[in-house]
Amino acid sequence: MQNYEIVVAFITNVLFVTVLGWYLITNLQWYDYKLSRVILKHHKPQWHIIYFLIPFIAYYAAGKLFVIFFFLGVLPAIFIWHKNLDKKLVLTWRVKRFLILLISLVFFQDVLCTIKSACETYGVFMPLALAYVGSLGIEKFLFLSFKKEAKKKLQNMQGLQIVAITGSYGKTSIKNFVAEILSKKYKVYATPRSVNTIGGIIRDVNESLPSDTEIYVCEAGARESGDIFEITTFLEPQVVVVGKVGLAHVEYFKSLENIIATKLEIMKSPRLEHAFIHTSVTDEPHDKVTFFGDEIQNVDARLDGTDFELKIGNETLNLHTNVLGSFQTMNIAVAVHIAKTFNMSSDEIVEAVKRLAPVEHRLQMIKAGGKIILDDGYNGNIEGMLEAIRLCSLHEGRKVIVTPGLVESSDELNLQLINAINGVFDVAIVTGALNAELFDKNLNVKNKIMLADKSSLVDVLAKETKAGDIILFANDAPNFI
Repeated sequence: MQNYEIVVAFITNVLFVTVLGWYLITNLQWYDYKLSRVILKHHKPQWHIIYFLIPFIAYYAAGKLFVIFFFLGVLPAIFIWHKNLDKKLVLTWRVKRFLILLISLVFFQDVLCTIKSACETYGVFMPLALAYVGSLGIEKFLFLSFKKEAKKKLQNMQGLQIVAITGSYGKTSIKNFVAEILSKKYKVYATPRSVNTIGGIIRDVNESLPSDTEIYVCEAGARESGDIFEITTFLEPQVVVVGKVGLAHVEYFKSLENIIATKLEIMKSPRLEHAFIHTSVTDEPHDKVTFFGDEIQNVDARLDGTDFELKIGNETLNLHTNVLGSFQTMNIAVAVHIAKTFNMSSDEIVEAVKRLAPVEHRLQMIKAGGKIILDDGYNGNIEGMLEAIRLCSLHEGRKVIVTPGLVESSDELNLQLINAINGVFDVAIVTGALNAELFDKNLNVKNKIMLADKSSLVDVLAKETKAGDIILFANDAPNFI
């Protein structure tokens, strides 16, 4: 090759491998850095063909013409794809380490090939594979180091009580309610947002857990068997909660029995003192278990708040909260049980429940421009969505729903959701392609709007809604789903 051809091939290869690496690490970040999930469980596998496989094959098949295809086709396509994502790559240190390693490897390979004149074509697969494997090794080493550091910190916090919460639905709500109620009497710290993986919890302990914390409230999530056990053996909580269990993420667990078995791994804490388990999980008696869910009575859930009675032992508490949704009563109920375990009085509990703040993106009411907005974007289960629809039915004005439907669920449950929507709403805006065909066929409302993605949603809402409307954002899904 002429000198200029070598330079062009060199630059093109470095950029091409970097672009493929960017695509790979973006998808890995979405799917918890599990390559098997990226390959086998991706919601849009056609992206792999368009943005990875076809360019990869073209690199070897097109020869010298690939440079034209890359700069006029691949590079603009990846740029547009990235620009249109609503969940873009977050440049964490893990991502930076992968990209630095990848670029270093491809440079090393290309320089060596150029000096030795040993490569007819600069390689693509090898630097990607080595960067992935090398990154796994680095992250495993760092994970074990950070885990050891976090474990030592927890052990040095004398008297620290840890409350760990799992379940299919309501984990974050329970965590927030427990933390809010207990904070009226104790120094409480809770994992932020929806942090619930072992890696996220370890980082939270190392970077954010205050040393004077008396009670640490932690959310535990799972995508496969053993996830909860790993979190449990790390935290060794004295108090555990298994909230309501259902078919969330059933594509990973294969059956409800596997989901329940995974959630109940939390019972294996070596320091377990108290466990609170929802009646949907099991009825097997245990000397440390208190079942919850059936002790709630006379629920009155409205758009201005929720009233209910809670029977604990020989006592009945009359509770009011500004938190919306009848399903939240069971999440508040277990928080009350835990507060009793920590010796809070009934008066303290009643007052604390009254002051509970709505959980962000979970039937959170926002009033703007004369419209009532119910932000239920983080609620992805059928019961919660049906309750949100029931609340909207209490509104006297027009009713608008924005939803992608149920994600990682069944057509049967989505049809149940569609039937509920048909009975209540005037306007239905369906976002994304995941359930589009099913909703388009079965929705029967006055105004049905199908959006391929959420890029035009703001304009559509401005045009289709008016003062006096109630707008429900029911579930949310990034556009890679």
